[in-house]
Amino acid sequence: MARNKPPSQRQLKAGELIRRALAEIIAKENLRDPALQGVSVTISEVRASADLKHAVVYAAPLGGGDSPSVIAALNRCSKFLRGRLGREMEMKSTPALKFVEDATFDTATEMQEILNRPEVRQDLE
Repeated sequence: MARNKPPSQRQLKAGELIRRALAEIIAKENLRDPALQGVSVTISEVRASADLKHAVVYAAPLGGGDSPSVIAALNRCSKFLRGRLGREMEMKSTPALKFVEDATFDTATEMQEILNRPEVRQDLE
């Protein structure tokens, strides 16, 4: 049953702090991975585990792009990013980072396309 519990205030706060710090680090750092060269990355959400030892980071390349290769590159850089995160934040331990593709932008675009179809539009009006 513990898996279905909503995140605590502590987890939510830690997740938001990690999200902000990671976004800043990724924007400032010159990451060496070729898949990340010249790519702006959006960090939309970070979900921290109850013990704050692990964090799932939802990310996507800004403006689309090759999302799977960018996510794979971020996972390759995760140890480096974790180290930088540890220097930026005051936490007892820095969580291990796992990057996953954020599909919410794609879902929002698909929903907008559906709502703009003539047959759907007439039903809405």
